[in-house]
Amino acid sequence: MASSRKSQQNPNLGTRIAVALSGGLDSVVLLDSVCKTQAANKHPAEIWAFHIHHGLQKPADDWFIFCEKLAKKYQIHFDFRLLHLGHEPTQGNVEARARAGRYEALAELCGEHGIEDLLLAHHQNDQAETVLLQLLRGSGVAGLAAMSEVRELKNSGTVIRLWRPLINQSKAELEAYAKANKLKWIEDPSNQNIQYRRNAIRKQIMPRLEKIQADAVAGLARSAKVLAEAQLLLDRLAKQDGSAVIEQKGLRVKPLLALAQKDLPAANNLVRYWLKSHDLAMPSQERLASWWKDLAGVKVDAQLEWLHDDLSIRLWRGLLQVSQAQSGQWLFKKLPARGKTLGLPAKWVEDAQKNGLITLKPRLGSEKIQIKPNAPRRSLKNLFQEGDIPPWQRQAPLLFIDGELIAVAGIGVSYPHLLATGPRVLPEWVESAF
Repeated sequence: MASSRKSQQNPNLGTRIAVALSGGLDSVVLLDSVCKTQAANKHPAEIWAFHIHHGLQKPADDWFIFCEKLAKKYQIHFDFRLLHLGHEPTQGNVEARARAGRYEALAELCGEHGIEDLLLAHHQNDQAETVLLQLLRGSGVAGLAAMSEVRELKNSGTVIRLWRPLINQSKAELEAYAKANKLKWIEDPSNQNIQYRRNAIRKQIMPRLEKIQADAVAGLARSAKVLAEAQLLLDRLAKQDGSAVIEQKGLRVKPLLALAQKDLPAANNLVRYWLKSHDLAMPSQERLASWWKDLAGVKVDAQLEWLHDDLSIRLWRGLLQVSQAQSGQWLFKKLPARGKTLGLPAKWVEDAQKNGLITLKPRLGSEKIQIKPNAPRRSLKNLFQEGDIPPWQRQAPLLFIDGELIAVAGIGVSYPHLLATGPRVLPEWVESAF
């Protein structure tokens, strides 16, 4: 990108890409290099600039205007989101919530505009600072691996690739690029506030380390890369250890406990790998120890719940499962006219939508539905039990059309209403990603 000399990742980008643009030096350099690279391509990608307006400082409106004008200068598309972070007094809370809010807002923008590749302007100095922050937190290998050059972010069933093309380039190299190309950017005054931990490391710790060792930044970044490779090996080991433990629905507790008794570090690694697969934060050693104590003392068929990373991890019927409050919507999927899949008459559903006859109702406990041919109507309670569906997944709104129960999430669609021919649609419950 800004300098191909250190580029180790050659992004295979789609036809529509986005750059996260704050207006600072790093993102301005990234945007300039991306626009120039795409202009030189025979089939350039459509470029978007996404700006996140935090509203935490008075100059934030000026930054928004600067980014909007910059997008017009490069003749690319522009969109933004305004974050509402509230008024938490603790600086660390503001940092963490702002970071989480940014990723969520960027993911929403990508989903709205059909973008699968999002480019971020993190560079080598950011990487080195992250390694030190993770060391101070007592992080393990995954945390010390810091930021990857590319990773996936899930959003409402789609996958967005996050790229960091500048991760191997230093701040000094970006400054040199900006000077050579006569770029203009804005300075965030909060970057001077050493009450923020990252700023304190940047302003006070890094300069001292570089006096001790000139290439301290590059050295810390190299360590992150080596640790990232080590994490890949740990993930591979977790997959092997989890062959008899990991199921699609969760972790089987009995073989998991057997592994913990035989090799606790391997069991810890397996649990961390499973949590990471659900995009959950890594637990502390103290929390892991508490979980093992709970599992060792729990009785067969007992229920157990842990709160972790704003979600619940539940034990039910010998399986550990990640659960969250069900939120989503019913969608009507159009079926191929010549297909064999049964569906609801499309015209009937369309008329019901126009006349407001489609309603969502909470489960009361006495509902019945027929989901198979030549079978009686069964109570939802029995169907949930036979389907081995956990209690917390039984509360999705029921779909009614003109007063009749038509579909139940996790169970199926009312069989008497299904047709095999003609225009048809099939109701599907789609859970929200956020």
